[in-house]
Amino acid sequence: MTLLSDSARAFLRGRRFAVVATLNADGTPHLTVMWYDLRGDEVIINTQARAVKVKNLQRDPRIYLCIEDEYRYLNIEGRAGLDFDPARTQADIAALAERYEGPEGRERMVRNTFSKQERVAIHVAIERVDPHGV
Repeated sequence: MTLLSDSARAFLRGRRFAVVATLNADGTPHLTVMWYDLRGDEVIINTQARAVKVKNLQRDPRIYLCIEDEYRYLNIEGRAGLDFDPARTQADIAALAERYEGPEGRERMVRNTFSKQERVAIHVAIERVDPHGV
C-alpha cells in the first residue's frame, strides 16, 4: 500500500529541495538541504560516502524529509537503505544532477566533481507522510 496520494506525488515531482534530517549519536538532529527524486514509492537522495548523514544512518536508519514550496510542504518519515555500489551511485547522482541542472549541468558536474567522489545512494522507504496544503 502506497502512503503517497496523487497530489503528494505531483508535488514531489516538482523541482524542489528536501531538508533531510538524520540523528546524531547524541540524539540531536543533523540537517542538510539536498536534491531528491521520487522513484516508485521511495525517495532517492545521494551524498558523499564520508558525509555525517551516512554515519548517522549506518547507526540509526531513521530519516526525515521536509519538502516545501512556500506555505505548502510535505513531511516524510522513513527508513534509509544505503547503496554503496559505485556504478549505481554514480548513475543516481548523474540522474539527480540532470533533474536539477539539466543535461549540460549534469555533464559538467559529473566530469568535474561527482566522478571523483565515492558516493552513496540513500533509498528512503516511506513510513509516514504528513502533507500541509499538498
